[in-house]
Amino acid sequence: MKLQTKKLCWQANANTPWILDKVDFNAKEGHCIGLLGPNGSGKTSLIRCLFRSIQGTRGQVFLDGRDISRYSRQEVAKKVAVVMQEYPPDFHLSVDEIIQLGRLPHDTFFSKPALTEDDDVILQRLELDSLRYRAFNTLSGGEKQRVMIARALVQKAEILLLDEPTNHLDIAHQLSVLKLTRTLGITVISSLHDLNLASQFCDEVAVMKQGKMLTQGPPKEVLSETLIHDVFSVKSTADTHPQTGSLRLSFY
Repeated sequence: MKLQTKKLCWQANANTPWILDKVDFNAKEGHCIGLLGPNGSGKTSLIRCLFRSIQGTRGQVFLDGRDISRYSRQEVAKKVAVVMQEYPPDFHLSVDEIIQLGRLPHDTFFSKPALTEDDDVILQRLELDSLRYRAFNTLSGGEKQRVMIARALVQKAEILLLDEPTNHLDIAHQLSVLKLTRTLGITVISSLHDLNLASQFCDEVAVMKQGKMLTQGPPKEVLSETLIHDVFSVKSTADTHPQTGSLRLSFY
């Protein structure tokens, strides 16, 4: 399933600058795309527009070729799963109960879908088995992040949006989460700050600055020393990672 924007603009209100300024973005079906850019570049706002949490002021968002405004919110939830950076601090549910909330878009009056064996595999891969009956509000930041990712994955959507999914995670869990997203066979869009992780796990990267989409394409073609200096104000050198074969960047 594809997700696209055409000339998408958004501002918080009429008296504020554009936070998104004529953004053209294209997520091909089954691809993993990394949204890159410094803080304040518009990555989170773009993600919010992509699942109709906020509505663009101008321009359009297309979900599988159809304007997203023509879908009901439940239809969008069946097709698009989301993990944002924030979550309610007063969750008094257990880990297992929160993960089951991912099945809500598929609930009917006659049926309340429960977790399946496939969902159990997801919990195992995210190392959540031993935490299933813990209260969510007793977990560490990294553990909470993995629970919210699991909740999104059991939603069985065709598109997964992740806003800084590696935030709060240690190195091992950063790698395991991104490896897992590569195996899902769905469209995955992640905002990331680590350019090396983006290069290793993303088919394409889309680079933003000051609300504009500067470029989109394969990491080896996009992440040049010139672009990195222009966007992130740092110098860099590039070589090939000896184990993964991906672009490897060093900063100074």
